[in-house]
Amino acid sequence: MNLSEYLVREQQRIEREMERLVPAESAAPETIHRAMRYSLFAGGKRIRPILCLAAAEAIADNSPGVETAACSLEFIHTYSLIHDDLPALDNDDYRRGKLTCHKVFGDAMAILAGDALLTLAFETLAKMDAVSAERKIRIIAELATASGTVGGMIGGQVADLEGEGKPPDAGLLESIHRAKTGALLRVSVLMGAIYAGADNGQLRAISDFGEHIGLAFQIVDDILDVEESSQALGKTAGKDAQQKKITFPAVYGLDESRRMAEQERERAHQSLAPFADRARRLSELADLIVHRKA
Repeated sequence: MNLSEYLVREQQRIEREMERLVPAESAAPETIHRAMRYSLFAGGKRIRPILCLAAAEAIADNSPGVETAACSLEFIHTYSLIHDDLPALDNDDYRRGKLTCHKVFGDAMAILAGDALLTLAFETLAKMDAVSAERKIRIIAELATASGTVGGMIGGQVADLEGEGKPPDAGLLESIHRAKTGALLRVSVLMGAIYAGADNGQLRAISDFGEHIGLAFQIVDDILDVEESSQALGKTAGKDAQQKKITFPAVYGLDESRRMAEQERERAHQSLAPFADRARRLSELADLIVHRKA
């Protein structure tokens, strides 16, 4: 099975599980469930949950129920996108090629839809019954930390907002994106490895891999915001420059940013050496993250 076929299979696996976990549009109160599902099923590559699945594969041949844990990552990611797009933050009209949640349902319902997805992520993890209580607690703690304020996604978003209009600074740039984007990508592989029963050495290697792909992902994202069209990206292109955000191209230029992304890709591959062929899918996903065009 090539990578494209693997991605389709795993995307379908995640979609099926999310359909099971998310309340139907007809469930009361209907408006909030329509808003949640509108953004959640608007498309997307499902990179974070697929990284979780691939990490579990690198540890164990079979990890029943790991797709449930993986879905919680997509809930957190989608909640963050809904809130990022709000007028008070990035004020975007399009996401994944569709009108953003607040443009369809209004600001108040979009805020609540994001809140609901965040809440659902932890409800989903707490109710998992195919994994030991010890692993479940650790997974919940890791995701909460990665989503939070100290070195996590929200902390990175705050630094990103407060950095707008400031002179480009390499130290601030890295601290923003290791938290804003990198933390959730790192925890994606860490959760899969924990679920599958990884030992401490394996967790260190997987975490290192996650650090490198997290940084690579954001570097490439910044490059694409400069080089690609809104149609290709499915969101407004050039927004970083308009809002005077601190980005990798702003600090280093496009050529150096490309070199840095490639360097992070190579380091990610090196981190997977202890797993040999078991980490083939993770290696392929690292390549996809760096070489993608949208």
